[in-house]
Amino acid sequence: MHKGIAVAEQGSVGDGRMKGLRISVAMCTYNGAGFLLEQLESIASQTRLPDELVICDDASTDASVGIIRAFSRNAGFAVSLEVNATNLGSTKNFEKAIGLCHGEIIVLADQDDIWLPQKLNCIAKVFECNDNIGAVFSDAELIDGDSRPLGTTLWNTFLFNSRELKKFSAGQGIKVLLKHSLVTGATMAFRSKFRGLVLPIPSNHVHDSWIALLVASASQLAPIHTPLVRYRKHAAQQIGPRYTGSLRQTIDVSKGVARDYYLGEAERFKDVFERLRDRCVTFPPHRFALSLIQQKIRHRKARGSFPRSRLLRLPALFWEIATFRYWRYSNGLGSVAKDLLV
Repeated sequence: MHKGIAVAEQGSVGDGRMKGLRISVAMCTYNGAGFLLEQLESIASQTRLPDELVICDDASTDASVGIIRAFSRNAGFAVSLEVNATNLGSTKNFEKAIGLCHGEIIVLADQDDIWLPQKLNCIAKVFECNDNIGAVFSDAELIDGDSRPLGTTLWNTFLFNSRELKKFSAGQGIKVLLKHSLVTGATMAFRSKFRGLVLPIPSNHVHDSWIALLVASASQLAPIHTPLVRYRKHAAQQIGPRYTGSLRQTIDVSKGVARDYYLGEAERFKDVFERLRDRCVTFPPHRFALSLIQQKIRHRKARGSFPRSRLLRLPALFWEIATFRYWRYSNGLGSVAKDLLV
């Protein structure tokens, strides 16, 4: 198996790195040559430089590896490059990169975004000011493939509102995440002590939602209001934000969602529940976390098991309404309408 290539730091530490928590950046690359250099340069332009940049390349066939090697020669901080012998996929590649980091704080990085200069400094201050915060995530400006602003932000696309922000401030971020996924890995950082909770990452999960759910269940997940990333939307993107529209649009989009999707989601939340249960001695979950996750699982199983007949599904549907699970774990009236009409 390919052991990878470690590129030692070539420059001095410099004035951009402060004393305090050591910061590792975990980046995954795969055929990202078109945008990669711009992202690397934005990391090198941080007002607070990282202590190391760990890059796992997932068997790229383009110029990505060459770009990383050239960049590392004058980076001003340690750059480690691991080239996978075979393609692992994004989830397992991030798992590998996270496992190779040495810092107290691990900041996740996509290959095609642009970091704003104050990103790492802002993240470091949040962690250094509050030991109870296990992870942070920020808003991001959306740009297109030519780096032109799209006139909105990630949080706007998720309809992330002030009421939900207050829940995070009250240590109840898990309630928001069980309703909808809104933490994007490109904006996330977490304390490395939680690797014992989040690793390994099941291959059927997306790494960012898995990490966010687990850390929010056992610690505090803090949102940073300021956009710290220019998040790129382009044709080659694997996963990206979806715009949420009207009730009619919600119903139309839902028509394409198979019932198996809900059952699959129930299984993925079961994975989260079992990880928390199995590691509760080392990472005690919040007293309400396991119960809330179980309620989410029940709700998803119910939506995935409704009879085809609209009439026959009414008793189970009305029970989900009566328990308010549609509002706590789905999109409220939009989801009710979908299950009534589709």
